[in-house]
Amino acid sequence: MAQQFVKAQIKGDKVVVFLKPTCSYCVLAKDVLSKYKFKPGHLECIDISGRSDMGSMQDYFLEITGARTVPRVFIGEKCIGGGSDVAALDKNGQLQGMLEHIGALQ
Repeated sequence: MAQQFVKAQIKGDKVVVFLKPTCSYCVLAKDVLSKYKFKPGHLECIDISGRSDMGSMQDYFLEITGARTVPRVFIGEKCIGGGSDVAALDKNGQLQGMLEHIGALQ
């Protein structure tokens, strides 16, 4: 069930952040992304901390992204990593291009 949920959330034209609200890297990822003007519905932050399938969801992240940790940030269907990865892409100017490429920005 966790796999289907994750797959259903990840779409080619939006950014999805799987996170836990108490995690500092999750906060970092959200802060960086909040600087951009997204089209309505093209940025989704999903709190997995209260879910009964959280463990299997993180196992699935490991399978498809190489890490179980949160945040797992997907731009379109590609996982770009976690909080520090998002910050680095923003800093070197690549993040905006990636967001524009999938048509997520206003």
